[in-house]
Amino acid sequence: MSESTVLVLGSDPPPKLDRLAGRARVIFTDEDSLADRLPTADVLLAWDFTSDAIRRAWPETGPRPRWVHTASAGVDQLLCPALVADDTLVTNARGVFEQPIAEYVAGLVIAMAKDFYGSWELQRQRRWQHRETLRLAGSRAVVVGSGPIGRAIGTTLLALGVKVDLVGRRERPDDPRFGRVHASDALNGLLPHADWVICAAPLTEATRGLFGKAAFSRMSPGGRFINVGRGPLVVEDALIAALRERRIAAAALDVFEQEPLATDSPLWDVPHLIVSPHMSGDTLGWRDALAEQFQDNFERWSAGEPLDNLVDKRLGYVPVQ
Repeated sequence: MSESTVLVLGSDPPPKLDRLAGRARVIFTDEDSLADRLPTADVLLAWDFTSDAIRRAWPETGPRPRWVHTASAGVDQLLCPALVADDTLVTNARGVFEQPIAEYVAGLVIAMAKDFYGSWELQRQRRWQHRETLRLAGSRAVVVGSGPIGRAIGTTLLALGVKVDLVGRRERPDDPRFGRVHASDALNGLLPHADWVICAAPLTEATRGLFGKAAFSRMSPGGRFINVGRGPLVVEDALIAALRERRIAAAALDVFEQEPLATDSPLWDVPHLIVSPHMSGDTLGWRDALAEQFQDNFERWSAGEPLDNLVDKRLGYVPVQ
């Protein structure tokens, strides 16, 4: 294969693509220049995976990249009708974020169960106040999203003695790790019995607004909610109301409808809510891991081999094999 043109959206900081030297012409672009440069590229690397510029700039007709790779697990920021309809391949960063996100969720669950926030606040006030906390072993979690991230979360919680109900798009009655995967229509019946509800689902038309007033009303008053999926999976006003009215015990959000979260957002001041800036999967060295993953897939693409992490564009995620 002759030298390919790899167009990279975003360069802060730039990816380390040393292995492409002499094999590909690497061009960096910003959002403003993307539309003009897309027709000249063979491959598009969405390094800035927070941008929705690809969705806005993707050409309806004419030349376009034959392969798009996003340095994220979710692909909702780039999929548009024209990209879904054409024959361009789309891959994602599955394999990089699963365990870090699972560890982050486990940390939140432990922190909530053991009231670490209360201890820190009492320490700040120099108050010695003995409390009793929750025991994790024997509690029940509903993990929504049966892809690699949801499965990693569920596996990590199982190791803590938590009983896990995994919810996916379709029922799978003979899952080797969880016994069964519940279909999405079973969620309503599972919510009242869950101590922990963890959302790790992809953002699709079917899941947008999945957790709104009805879902939070079905949770038990002692239930705690965590979202590490995508912001629009949650109706934020409904979550605010559920927390302020004490219809659920606590929540943690790592993703939001609008990012970065505005300084005047009411979410900053909601009682019993932990806010973190979309960092659950970001550990030391994560950008290097993303660059290596892309270059590994570029080797396959150059050799005419099947790509890893091929997204089903109609579904919006990599199907579970």
